[in-house]
Amino acid sequence: MASAKDIRNQIKAVQNTSKITKAMELVAASKMRKAQNRARDAKSYAEGIERIIHNLMQSHPEYAHPFLVERPQVNRVGVIVVSTDKGLCGGLNSNVLRHALGLMREQQVKIDVLTIGRRGAAFMRRFGANSLGSREEISDAPVIGDIIGLTKIAMNHFIDGKLDRIFLVSSEFINTMTQRPKVVQLLPCPEVREPTHSGYWDYLYEPESREVLDGLLTRYVESLVFNAVIENKACEHSARMVAMKSASDNAKDIIKDLRITYNKARQAAITQEIAEICAGSAATS
Repeated sequence: MASAKDIRNQIKAVQNTSKITKAMELVAASKMRKAQNRARDAKSYAEGIERIIHNLMQSHPEYAHPFLVERPQVNRVGVIVVSTDKGLCGGLNSNVLRHALGLMREQQVKIDVLTIGRRGAAFMRRFGANSLGSREEISDAPVIGDIIGLTKIAMNHFIDGKLDRIFLVSSEFINTMTQRPKVVQLLPCPEVREPTHSGYWDYLYEPESREVLDGLLTRYVESLVFNAVIENKACEHSARMVAMKSASDNAKDIIKDLRITYNKARQAAITQEIAEICAGSAATS
């Protein structure tokens, strides 16, 4: 059995760790609320663009933009993987990367990857995937400029015919306790949903309406990637808050067990000292 001093040192070390995890839990909770608000705003923006695109497509049903045309033969597929830069967020990254690998194996064609987040980039390098680009060190308050370059690489490869289909793999925020991986087809764009409450609409175009539609489709693809990054931030902070709370609770259990062990060791030491005193007294009498 370890000495009482060693056990006291262990208790102190676990208490210090518990203070750190508790502080990280509170920081993650604060960041999570802000990230949720950003995700809600970004989703509203994407839905607004989707509504306008649907209305314009109704006006020009004969117009087939390259982003909307399914190709008869798929020879190469691109996969954009959204992960975190930091760890300590439970199984968030491992779940996303597992789904990304499953998708890549299902395609049965050559795969190119684009990664957002250090964890995903490191994993894909170890896996040996062919990378077209990577974006790391994204702040807790992302801006659209953070993903423009990577998204343009994907769109240009699609337009040039180097990629025939592009998927986006990210985390979907369900609630504070639940985040699940999500796989969506980014290009060609799935059929744009008809708005639930379309109502009356009309627009003044500058320039011509088809040029506006071309620009909106580009913004729409960018908004989908941007929305995935913002939602992933909300998932990251939620998962980290839950993981740190679990770590703090586990630290309390460990401290409780160590204190029991410490009391036993202390009692054993006292009993031994009493026995030695009694033995010495009996020897001298």
